[in-house]
Amino acid sequence: MLLREPIVVVLGHVDHGKTSLLDRMRGTVVAAREAGGITQQIGASLFPLEAVISTCKALLGEVRADLKVPGILFVDTPGHAAFSNMRKRGGSVADLAILVVDLTKGIQDQTVESIRLLKARRTPFLVAANKIDLLPGWRPVANAPLRVTLSQQHPSAVDQLEAKLYVLAGELSQYGFRADLYSKITSFATTLAIVPVSAKTGEGIPDLLLVTLGLAQTFLRDKLTRTENLEGVVFEVEEEVGLGPTINVIISDGSLSTGDRIALLGRNGPFVSKVRALLLPKPLDEMRDPRDKFRHVTRVSASTGIKVVAEGLEDTVPGSPIYLVSRTADEREVLRQIERDVSEFKISTQKMGVVVKASTLGSLESIVAFLSDRGVPIRIAEIGEVTKRDVVEAHIVREKDEFLGAIIAFEVGVDDEVERDALSKGVRIFKGDVMFRLVEDYLGWVEEERGERSRLEFERLTKPGKLQVLEGLVFRRSNPAIFGVEVLAGEVRSKCTLINVNGKVVGTVSQIQDRGQSINVASTGMRVAISMREPTIGRHIREGETLYVNVPESDARALLKSFLDRLDPPSQEALKELLEVQRKVNPMWAM
Repeated sequence: MLLREPIVVVLGHVDHGKTSLLDRMRGTVVAAREAGGITQQIGASLFPLEAVISTCKALLGEVRADLKVPGILFVDTPGHAAFSNMRKRGGSVADLAILVVDLTKGIQDQTVESIRLLKARRTPFLVAANKIDLLPGWRPVANAPLRVTLSQQHPSAVDQLEAKLYVLAGELSQYGFRADLYSKITSFATTLAIVPVSAKTGEGIPDLLLVTLGLAQTFLRDKLTRTENLEGVVFEVEEEVGLGPTINVIISDGSLSTGDRIALLGRNGPFVSKVRALLLPKPLDEMRDPRDKFRHVTRVSASTGIKVVAEGLEDTVPGSPIYLVSRTADEREVLRQIERDVSEFKISTQKMGVVVKASTLGSLESIVAFLSDRGVPIRIAEIGEVTKRDVVEAHIVREKDEFLGAIIAFEVGVDDEVERDALSKGVRIFKGDVMFRLVEDYLGWVEEERGERSRLEFERLTKPGKLQVLEGLVFRRSNPAIFGVEVLAGEVRSKCTLINVNGKVVGTVSQIQDRGQSINVASTGMRVAISMREPTIGRHIREGETLYVNVPESDARALLKSFLDRLDPPSQEALKELLEVQRKVNPMWAM
């Protein structure tokens, strides 16, 4: 029974060392040549079994590992994007994943995104706890297995490692995983393996490779059995000088030859094209950044990363499945199969919701799921750049809900003219290529804008207030009445209306004075003088009497429904008393 190479995706937070880890294993310098040292594209590289044996021989002599898989196909990712693109029927093209975590920093935002993707796809994974060389007092032992390097460390450095691993295991437990150092695990079926490594010194890499292969052939043996049915996924569409549009493809099952007819998903629907050439990077080389030119081959088998040259590839959708159209196959049935596969990406939309645009099927699915988890409804979710039509759709929504009348553009461009059109219509466009930051930018804007509107609405409302007429401090009895009061709760503003305990209006506050100075508002605990034109002291208002600010019924209803938590306890009590006063007259008041 022939086994194919397990497809292992490497993912994690930005700058936690994903590409550097692969570089150490491949002996290439891809990371050093990338902008800013951060992966910008999706890549794949084959790690043959001979290279695994060479790297792991220090361990293999001890454990006598019987390796039956022919190697590993590693897929490098910018954070998590490749994994979300690598989707197929029933789960992920990835058989296994390595989640890289900077041991000195722990789980961060994109680590969480990666964990969510792994759980959603039900993909088994292990954790590479990177950067052990940065632990205080660590003595590097280049390329050494973990057992060997630990034997060379000062006890304090080993204690530091154990403490960091304990914290990391605790963080992973918050996401439902029981995790431990791989060498302590008795059942890999129930416990998530953590392998400490250093991409800089190579320490722990033999352990990582061996554990990866061991897990693959122990738990994925049936899945790795080769079949003749071609299955794959497009993860990049590139223009190559002299070749035109090409596609980078992961072949996950079966084989592909020059001259084969393949079915793909295009922007206008499924289509069929004939393979003109297959270009393969050399083993241990990188599809994105090969040290040597690609080799022309006539046939490839799973698992492999291959560049395909064919007609009409420019409109291929990244994330598209790829199938073989054989001489005996019904072409229409194969195209229908692609449509069925893609139907899994159909997104539930609503009339009121944001417009979402993304670069690939997987990216679109991921960001929509991310938004849905946060309760954001979707009106349109499509692949491609933002267009004027998208602005029109968002503007229609904005007419009814300005917070949903927005466009979220993930890893896609926005033309200047489209930007100007959106600006003229008041439609906000949120752009970015880091999913969690993009979504948080949108949610932060919504929260800030809603908070500001809520604040303004609250400020416009008449607030409850309770005051007592002070005895012996009547300065003028009428026309206008001027007398001293103490604010017992809430606030009293000039121009507000006052009522007595029977619900009868006694007049409007014309002016408030505090120590001879006119003020607009008096709050709890203040003793001030107020003037009112309507009442006469002794007839309409009596000394020692309690009065309330006459809050309009609509304002009282709004305070009760939306802003009660903004009132301090004394103001809440004053509002409660006002309700009792008003409901003596009208039992349904402010209901």
